[in-house]
Amino acid sequence: MGTDGQNWHLTVSYDQWVEVPVPGPRPAARYKHAATVVDQKLYITGGSRNGRYLSDVQAFDLKDLTWSTIKLKSELDAVKVNDGIKFEVLPAIAGHSMIKWENKLVLLAGHSKHVSDGVAVRFIDLETYHSGVIETYGKVPVARGGQSVTLVGSKLVMIGGEDRNRRLLNDVQILDLETMTWSAVETTQTPPAPRFDHAAALHTERYLLIFGGCSHSVFFSDLHVLDLQTMEWSQPQIQGDLVRPRAGHTGVTIDENWYIVGGGDNKSGAPDTLVLNMSKLSVSVLTSVKGREPLASEGLSVSSTVLDAEKFLVAFGGYNGKYNDEVFVMRPKLKDALPPKIFQSPAAAAAAASVTVAYALANPEKLDFPEREDSNFKVIQMDHSQQDLSVEIGKIREEKRLLESSLADLRSENSTLKAKIEEVNGTHAELSKELHSVQGQLVAERSRCAKLEALIAELQKDLESLQSIEGELQVLRKQKSEFERDMELAAAAAQRQNSGGVWRWIAG
Repeated sequence: MGTDGQNWHLTVSYDQWVEVPVPGPRPAARYKHAATVVDQKLYITGGSRNGRYLSDVQAFDLKDLTWSTIKLKSELDAVKVNDGIKFEVLPAIAGHSMIKWENKLVLLAGHSKHVSDGVAVRFIDLETYHSGVIETYGKVPVARGGQSVTLVGSKLVMIGGEDRNRRLLNDVQILDLETMTWSAVETTQTPPAPRFDHAAALHTERYLLIFGGCSHSVFFSDLHVLDLQTMEWSQPQIQGDLVRPRAGHTGVTIDENWYIVGGGDNKSGAPDTLVLNMSKLSVSVLTSVKGREPLASEGLSVSSTVLDAEKFLVAFGGYNGKYNDEVFVMRPKLKDALPPKIFQSPAAAAAAASVTVAYALANPEKLDFPEREDSNFKVIQMDHSQQDLSVEIGKIREEKRLLESSLADLRSENSTLKAKIEEVNGTHAELSKELHSVQGQLVAERSRCAKLEALIAELQKDLESLQSIEGELQVLRKQKSEFERDMELAAAAAQRQNSGGVWRWIAG
């Protein structure tokens, strides 16, 4: 491929991977990094190489095909996160996720040498290159790596992964980027088996698709769909080419097509690039590479970008026995978009079918019958059109009857549920009244207890005063007794003295 200034991409063939020639230095080869394209620059953060986590940030300019190292700025050398443990601004990390939000790159989760109980959320400002940790609220999910993170509106949906104790996860966690608040989601039906290193994609802003991944012993090739409105899991069957199990693959969506690249199963890398049409739920092999090429690697990244109004896929890195540092691009040949497939609940599907049947009965002339150029077929069709129409209407009426029966059952079940809800609401109202009454009694009792405690305190003070007075009274009593005894002794002495004087006078 030539490098004719900034028009190099015009020579790229459709639906084929082509290596981009990089004339200058390249960053260290790696895998399990995170990547995204912003303003025709491919940003790479972290990753792993030879058992060592990386902490650098690199940018590849897709116009002039040059790499540059981004020097991050920070006011602090370390910051605190929710659990109080200090972290570097951008620690060496792998198995993390990165998305663009407003003018920032948001990085979350991943494995590093730092021990943390909860998922840390970091940012890189693309205008100033300041970096730091974002404080989050709510119940922070357990720290993990190998998860999938998908941007849905202003929320990030994180699914699965592997925690630092190698415990496999299949939980659904949502981070609201406007309030930076975490919330755990309760889902219904059967979720995917716990796994990590899977891939995820969003379809029509409603359906979240999960493909592949692995446990500690099993590699998956299954597809699971989460309806983000009802939070209901389903596992539709995939049509088309046979898909081999894989983990460590990556994917990117363009319109209704989900392009899935790389991965492996501990025996060999997956050489095929898959395209899964999310509207038809069909998968096909778009192209294949040799088994030892970088695109048949685990832990590579694939992003999408627009060059001269055309969409391109951009792949980097990965590991397939050696660590890779090549950049590959593909120009997918886009086809006309198909109407989106709706993964409805049974009740919604029945209601939609009922509407269709009702329309058909009201407008039998608009029923779609095929036409053929064969003249004999035209004659037969004219002879039997009325009969065929009657048969079709009979079938439709029978389907209508069955659907109406199903709807009646659903309405009955709905009425029962409403009655139960009203009963529960009534019980809740009574319990609330009783609770308010008990709370009022508790308030009155607390007030009475407080008054009694104050009275007891006053009585204790009075008792202490009485004890002091009693002591003084005892002293006074003792003094009185001593005084009375002294008075008696004095009186007796005076009487004896007076008596002696008389006798002396008589004797004289």
